[in-house]
Amino acid sequence: MPRKSDSTALYAFDAEQRAAHGVVCGVDEAGRGPLCGPVCCAAVILDPANPVEGVNDSKKLTEKRREALYEEITQKALAWQVVFVSPQEIDEKNILWATMDGMARAVAALDPAPDYVLVDGNRCPPGIQQPSRAVVKGDAGSASIAAASILAKVSRDRYMLELDKQYPQYQLAKHKGYPTKLHYELIERYGIQPFYRRSFLKKQGYWP
Repeated sequence: MPRKSDSTALYAFDAEQRAAHGVVCGVDEAGRGPLCGPVCCAAVILDPANPVEGVNDSKKLTEKRREALYEEITQKALAWQVVFVSPQEIDEKNILWATMDGMARAVAALDPAPDYVLVDGNRCPPGIQQPSRAVVKGDAGSASIAAASILAKVSRDRYMLELDKQYPQYQLAKHKGYPTKLHYELIERYGIQPFYRRSFLKKQGYWP
């Protein structure tokens, strides 16, 4: 178990789940709300014998801390996967089901496979083959879900920074694709690119 820290309670929760169910993975996503770019879904099986100090809800961490924890999680975890769900898939399935499918794909790609899946939120993706449990605010209660939230958030932010280099006029590095006043102004000025979610923009009247 980790030394006494903010992550102690999160690891204790996971230890209880492992005792009851076997190998546990956590699942979370980042990017459901933005107007553009992918949703990133991550699944992580942490090694209880090699804990990552300081894992917590990614929203409670600074960008620098998230980046450092990303490296540590990917080095220490028994298994991890990040799945990028494209804007096109989001438009085809809607954001909820595209996210559900992305989470299920991330879990299915884990090697070794988990015995039990902890999912952040209030519902479990039907595509997950293993027994699973939805954990409301799980990224602040489970070390595995917190680790998944960090991998998902960092992966998406890195993707948006690369996209910003290709399309600097949209200032994606600043707002990461979220629906800010500035972002809407830039869309009106420069138009819509293939990386935008048409279904999101239709609601705002930006798509014919």
